[in-house]
Amino acid sequence: MRHTIMLSLSLAIFWLANSGHYTALMLSLGALSIAVIVYIAHRMDVIDHEAQPIHLTLKIPGYYAWLAKEIFVSNLTVVKHIWLGNNSIAPGFATVTASQKTEIGKVIYANSITMTPGTVTVNIEGDEFLIHALLQESIEDLKSGEMDRRVTQLED
Repeated sequence: MRHTIMLSLSLAIFWLANSGHYTALMLSLGALSIAVIVYIAHRMDVIDHEAQPIHLTLKIPGYYAWLAKEIFVSNLTVVKHIWLGNNSIAPGFATVTASQKTEIGKVIYANSITMTPGTVTVNIEGDEFLIHALLQESIEDLKSGEMDRRVTQLED
């Protein structure tokens, strides 16, 4: 029920922010459309803890800020090594173990690795992620566990 209420509130806020019309007729039509969408979503059984991860709501902005910094730093590192030439690039594969307990935690971790320039999550089997990196230092950074620890804190 909590997820249904959060979906309704999210849709209402989104509709109000984009509509710009606050007359009684438009508000009632908006409420009706939201009710129909929530009813359809409920009947399709697509409202669950993974579709509406409300437990992440308060923690995700801090994680996004940290991830944005990591993306920026990785961009600079990759550009530097491109300018230095092929001799400074040492691509390779490595396996990293994920400590996340939920599927959404593993997806956030895998996507965060891929969003960071110079690294790509190639395969996931259980808790093992196969990573391709342009630089050996990127693999060492992942193996240090900082990103893994932050994603695990995010899902707690």
